[in-house]
Formats: sequence, C-alpha cells, structure tokens
Amino acid sequence: MKYTKAENYIDGIINKDRLALSRTITLIESTLPQHQELAQEIISKIMPYTGNSIRLGITGVPGVGKSTFIEELGMFLAEDSHKVAVLAIDPSSTVSGGSILADKTRMEFLSYHKNAFIRPSPSGNYLGGVAQKTRETMLLCEAAGYDAIIIETVGVGQSEITVASMVDFFLVLMLANAGDELQGIKKGILEVADGIAINKADKKHLQQALLAQKVYENAMHILKPSYSNWSPPVLTCSATEKTGISEVWDMIVKHNNILKKSGKLETKRKEQAISWMWNMIEDGIKKHFINLPEVKSIIPNVEKQVKKSAITPTRAAKKILDIIIKR
Repeated sequence: MKYTKAENYIDGIINKDRLALSRTITLIESTLPQHQELAQEIISKIMPYTGNSIRLGITGVPGVGKSTFIEELGMFLAEDSHKVAVLAIDPSSTVSGGSILADKTRMEFLSYHKNAFIRPSPSGNYLGGVAQKTRETMLLCEAAGYDAIIIETVGVGQSEITVASMVDFFLVLMLANAGDELQGIKKGILEVADGIAINKADKKHLQQALLAQKVYENAMHILKPSYSNWSPPVLTCSATEKTGISEVWDMIVKHNNILKKSGKLETKRKEQAISWMWNMIEDGIKKHFINLPEVKSIIPNVEKQVKKSAITPTRAAKKILDIIIKR
C-alpha cells in the first residue's frame, strides 16, 4: 500500500510499525519536491514524540572494527530491552554515485533482532560525507520508540566533525598500536571526542592496549574538554571477545546523566538544531545558485580557464559570484 497522507505515515511510526518507519525514511531521502513537502509535514508533526533517546556517534580509523563493535554494543543493548537504531552512513562513489550499503550484511545478528533497526544510507555529496537526511531519520527513529540511536560514520575526517555536531556523545574507536594511531588521527577529532575506546584489546594484545590507554589519556589531558564537569575517559574493549562493551555503555550513560542534570543536554540539542538550520540554508543556497541558467552557462568555460591557469581559482569564484551579486 502506498501512503499519500502524512497521517498514515505518522500513525505507523507512533505505533512502532517498522515498515512504516522504513517507508517514511525512503520518503525523507527522496529529492522529489512533492515527497519533500509531505516529508516535512511528517517531521513537524512527529516532533513531540522525539528527543527521548541517547544519540551516539561512532567513528574510528580504518581496520578498527567499527561494524563489529557496533553490532556487539547493539546486541548488548537489544538484549537489555533497549530499542536500538543504527544509521550506517556508507561512502557513495564519486564516479557512479553508487553506495556500498553493506553494513546490514556485516551486522548479521543485530539486523535480525526484534529490538534493532538498521538503516544503511548513502552519504552522497552532502557536506562532510554525512547523509543529508540523517538528522531527520534520527528523529523518525526516536518517534518510533528507539531509545538508543547509533550513527556510524564513513571514516576519520570532516564527516566525523559533522556527526559530532548532531549527537549527544561522540565515541572514537582506536587500535592498540598507540604511536602510529596517534600520528594518524587528526587533533580535531580528539577535540570533539566525548570518550575513546581502544578496540581489539583481546588477551593477545592486552598489554599493547593498556599502553595505548596511557598514551591517549595523556593526549586527552592536553586538550581542553568540551565541558568543565566531564573529562573524556579512555577505555579498552574487545568486540570479538565481547569484553568491555558494558563499561563503554556505562560511560555513555554517565555522560548523558551529567549533561541532563546540568541542563547542558537541552542546551546542546537546541544549538545543534540552529546549526542544522544554517547547514540546510547553505546547502539550499548552493543548489539554487548552481542551477541558475546564467551560472550553469558560464561554469564550463570558467573551469577550463582555471585548469589552464589562465585565471586563479579566487578570481574564477568571484567571476561566478558576481552574477548573483549583480542580479
């Protein structure tokens, strides 16, 4: 059955209908104007049912075992009667526009759990590699009763900073070879981290993991914490051996309780909403500008001039921007 009214989608979501949730997310991700108008009507009406989850962003260096960790954390929460939604943002191909969308197959056990919902979403070309509609999808999941929302990011880079700006807790997963990893991760990522978990701290690598823990603790002490009443902890865990997972969740819950008690969680979410608004404005302005006929007609020639070094990128940008300024 194809829904045509907002009420049909809303009723399904509030009644925790997974199929209705999936259909609504598909509607949210559509670029068709009529779909977007309906989607925004739905989002507006489900807002009173949102905000009752812990929003968790997870990133990590390549090979850190993100998907395995997320599945184990998700299974731990689902078995403990939590309702878990995993929004896995997959890297879209810059050549074909395609997306791997493999997280659902990697999280084999979690994807079949009655208390879990996994939604792979291609990142497309949106700012920072983050799916444009991830925030709205997160709200839909909250309205459907999911109390733990996990956003898995593409990798370490600008997309992680963007994800950190939409969650309550930003967790960075690291490996035990501390020296190499500390060199490889950007300072900006550590600055927005609310906690670090050293994964793959199994029996064979435990000593390395404990050494890495000390290195990261020293590194975090150098950085200025985001909150005066929270210093980002560094924990160890092993997703494959299922150890340390509950401790990581306890850390996240403790952080959430501290922010709630101080009123900073509400303030943080309000500031994130304003940031979200401006991101959407900037994105909308860019799309509108690029699609202006007079801009479209001049871009190919200006790009050729830049490639030939006949004009500097700065002058080229000004030449294009002058079109809209002089309108």
